[in-house]
Amino acid sequence: MSSWIKACGLDDIEQEGALRFDHGGRTYAIFRSPDDEVFCTDGLCTHEAVHLADGLVMDYEVECPKHGGAFDYRTGAAKRLPPCINLKSYSARLEGGAVLVDLPD
Repeated sequence: MSSWIKACGLDDIEQEGALRFDHGGRTYAIFRSPDDEVFCTDGLCTHEAVHLADGLVMDYEVECPKHGGAFDYRTGAAKRLPPCINLKSYSARLEGGAVLVDLPD
């Protein structure tokens, strides 16, 4: 089961930026693409559990700030080593300027 949760406002995230969102004892990362689409993934790198919202976001990828591994934040796919395990991704949408994410209960 899952439910839509308000994570933040769109203006809380810079274009090609990320925001950490903690909910239900878990950490997520909310991303804003160059064309104002929003995406949500697990918030910790699958390699060493570093917060991805602190990483560089560019060209639909987020770079882990610790070892430089990268993920496609649209799908969660690991794109550059050292991470070799994909991130879980979650549905996200805009509604009246708010970013809503569909998270597991």
